[in-house]
Amino acid sequence: MAFPLPLRVGEVRRQTPTVSSLRMRPVDDLAREPFLAGQVAILEIEGGGSSYMAFAGAPEDEDYEFLIKRTAGTDFTEALFRGEGAGEFPTVLLRRIVGPGFPVVGDPGQDVVLVAMGTGLAPLRSTLRHLLTERDAHGRVIVLYGARSVDDFCYQEEMTTEWIHQGVELRQVISRPDEREWSGATGYVQSLLDNLVPTLRQPLALVCGSLEMIEQTRSRLQALGFPADRIRTNF
Repeated sequence: MAFPLPLRVGEVRRQTPTVSSLRMRPVDDLAREPFLAGQVAILEIEGGGSSYMAFAGAPEDEDYEFLIKRTAGTDFTEALFRGEGAGEFPTVLLRRIVGPGFPVVGDPGQDVVLVAMGTGLAPLRSTLRHLLTERDAHGRVIVLYGARSVDDFCYQEEMTTEWIHQGVELRQVISRPDEREWSGATGYVQSLLDNLVPTLRQPLALVCGSLEMIEQTRSRLQALGFPADRIRTNF
């Protein structure tokens, strides 16, 4: 199937007050373009411009899935969600698939650490879901996930049920605690690395978030003796 590939929006789930996950599939059910875990789609809506969106689902999933923040004043998201109340969504064109993704290869039994902030979880969720299809090929699988507040965690139910059930170690941190009870860590996600890195075996780190967060995480990992060629980022 040649690009562009028309997609229809299916299930929409509100993840946070401003972020939703959307499942999409080709209008022609037999047409599907493969992708690698962690790659990015260029999506377009007629009259609504285009946007780069990381795949949040695994290549093995039946539908494409994206984690999309509703941003006021952004043509693409305004066009996408305009008819949501009536359950009407426009056709979305998948123009291209870009980026190297997050291939998880290396020594059998290696530990994998996924470090994400906010909607940066999307390509790492894609990678994690793919990785869990061959769970026995890896050692420890650890997700470090940071957000501003408790309400800003995406896929919270999935993380605390399915991921934990499959042996994923989940560590969450919030940077702006409020008056509500929160028994977890506070601060920034890279602060969770200090006590973790020395316990890892042949580790591989996958990092996704803002440019500032990525640079701080990379610096922290290297200061802890993490090999530079074992740190992979989305920038």
